[in-house]
Amino acid sequence: MAALWTLSLLLSACLFWPACLALNPPAELPQPHNLPPSLGANSSDGGLSVDLPMPLRVFSVDYNHVQAPFEIVLWIMLASLAKLGFHWSGRVPAVVPESCLLIMVGLLVGGVIYGVRHSAPPTLSADAFFLFLLPPIVLDAGYFLPGKLFFENLGTILWYAVLGTLWNVLGIGLSLYGVCLLAPSSLGDISLLHCLLFGSLIAAVDPVAVLSVFQEMHVNDQLHILVFGESLLNDAVTVVLYKLFESFLRLPSVSGLDVLLGGCRVLVVGLGGLFVGLFFGLVAALTSRFTSRAQVIAPLFVFLYSYLSYLTSEMLHLSGIMAIVTCAVTMKQYVEANVSERSKTSIQYFLKMWSSVSETLIFVFLGVSTIQDVHMWSWPFVCSTLLLCLIWRATGVLLLTAVVNKLRRNTVTFRDQFIIAYGGLRGAICFSLVFLIDDFPKKRLFITTTIVVILFTVFVQGMTIKPLVELLDVKRKKRALPTVSEEIHSRLIDHLLAGIEDVVGYWGQHYWKDKFEQFNKKYLRRFLIREDHQAPSSILRVYQELERRDQRGDEEAPPLVDPRSHSRPLLPEEMDSIRRILSRNLQNFNNKQTPAYSRHTLHQDATMDRTRKPLHRHQSLGERYTFNTQGEDGEFSGSRRGRAGLSRSHTVCSMSPRPVLQDSSVLAAPSQSRGLVDPKSSAVRKEQISSQHQAPDGRAPKKQLSFVLESEKQQ
Repeated sequence: MAALWTLSLLLSACLFWPACLALNPPAELPQPHNLPPSLGANSSDGGLSVDLPMPLRVFSVDYNHVQAPFEIVLWIMLASLAKLGFHWSGRVPAVVPESCLLIMVGLLVGGVIYGVRHSAPPTLSADAFFLFLLPPIVLDAGYFLPGKLFFENLGTILWYAVLGTLWNVLGIGLSLYGVCLLAPSSLGDISLLHCLLFGSLIAAVDPVAVLSVFQEMHVNDQLHILVFGESLLNDAVTVVLYKLFESFLRLPSVSGLDVLLGGCRVLVVGLGGLFVGLFFGLVAALTSRFTSRAQVIAPLFVFLYSYLSYLTSEMLHLSGIMAIVTCAVTMKQYVEANVSERSKTSIQYFLKMWSSVSETLIFVFLGVSTIQDVHMWSWPFVCSTLLLCLIWRATGVLLLTAVVNKLRRNTVTFRDQFIIAYGGLRGAICFSLVFLIDDFPKKRLFITTTIVVILFTVFVQGMTIKPLVELLDVKRKKRALPTVSEEIHSRLIDHLLAGIEDVVGYWGQHYWKDKFEQFNKKYLRRFLIREDHQAPSSILRVYQELERRDQRGDEEAPPLVDPRSHSRPLLPEEMDSIRRILSRNLQNFNNKQTPAYSRHTLHQDATMDRTRKPLHRHQSLGERYTFNTQGEDGEFSGSRRGRAGLSRSHTVCSMSPRPVLQDSSVLAAPSQSRGLVDPKSSAVRKEQISSQHQAPDGRAPKKQLSFVLESEKQQ
């Protein structure tokens, strides 16, 4: 643990040491005088310049040549070591969220750089965030999105993400404008559009700490998908609204027509990003169909097409977040059906690693950017913003849930509503958007307020969300993975509900889901998936998916044994007692000839001796002994007796010498191998076989494991 923090400090020194050298450039070398004319040349200023012969250097340093990639690697290494040290810090991860520790590391590094350089440390640019750090996070969230839960709760998620975000943006913006009117001396130069612009960026939620707590405590699936889906689509809505208000600020005046066109632009941006992502997702699925001969590059298409959809949407001024999420959701089922298991594992781990590194860098730079000279403080504005964020978030969740609960079968409980409202943490989106604001006198106040809101929500709400979940006793989800039987019954209920909706003429979610499944099976899967990878039935696909989960050890699967429970070592007397019990039970088991059913044997006569003398197992079907059981009346009386006394027969296992049959006349024809055994003839054959146990040459008989027969007497 100490070694990790030592490495982190060394990397911090490496980060600001080159920057410190850049502040003090080396002094110019003194120009030599009285040089011979042969060594001189004309300089740019008309004077005489001298080109001295440079000696061969054995060792040299050229930091400028590798400055950009070198510093990027050092930042990533610092963030990774901080993340590694966090998980090796004992009980700290159980109390402090990971994002809090990363921000504290950023504060420490920023303070060291500021103390050495006496200037503001480097900050994360908005272009670097939106073009390089945000896409991996959104791609990871979209690719591993639980599709069934998401689409079953899509109406509620859109209700929270669209109307809830509009509620928060308008509520916070208008309320802050009222605060500015009440304090005209210090806040009088903030216009209504500036307040709405700030409200649009401060309404962006990023519940990374909340979702990590949900995964750790295994909260119910409904609460998890509502928080996760609302935060995912909330980012797209806030970015669109931010760009809309930013365009309004650049207009000389805003009319009613501009507001109407702005609403149409919001729809075009959102739907345009959705169609762009859908197009690239289908193209990625079609491309993966032809990767059977080059499986090593199959995972690359997942990343390239996803990133290309994001860049294309940004180029067309559409929603890049909607595009990359739609692309990931669209191509997942088709790509995973075409690629191999190793490619699936590569995609999974690379996405997780990429998104984890991006989140780590964002929170570290959030802490670093806090240490700077551009802060502007205003108690009324900062405190009002913090209070209004909590109030409008809570009222929005309560009002919207009251409406949506009337349309849902599984209502959102009050405890879940409280967790949804309390889990509205602010993070990277609002931190990056605030630096994109055009310069105006109160921009530094917006930056300071945003950082304060982020730090408060991450540290206070993020650290207290876990005790609140335990205190409120929020419903937990089923720990075990679903079995094939559960999946089959779940699909049966879905088909039944879809049929009921079709009969009564109600076009509900089950009706449209069934129609899409039919279209997907009839057209999309045949066109986008290779023929040799198409499962013959949906049940087989479910079984294969559960097998893949079991093989790769899904993180959500609970351990069979609680790792926290440690059994004490057994005492010597306890070990002796267990050994005696096992020995006695094993001896009783060996003495007891346990009956077992055999369909090849019949019940013997009830008058037979009950002594359990083992009879050797009959030979194979081609060498089975047959006897004439025909009676005086010309009928098979023995067969009638066998059927009358038919009962379960038994086989037992014993060690016996190998019998050697010398009389071939006793072998029956294969056609008579299914005859019944007469009890008297069976006894005669038993004596013949037992007389042949001794080896003819006097050698010790060779022992083998054979099966013997025994009958159960009719009661």
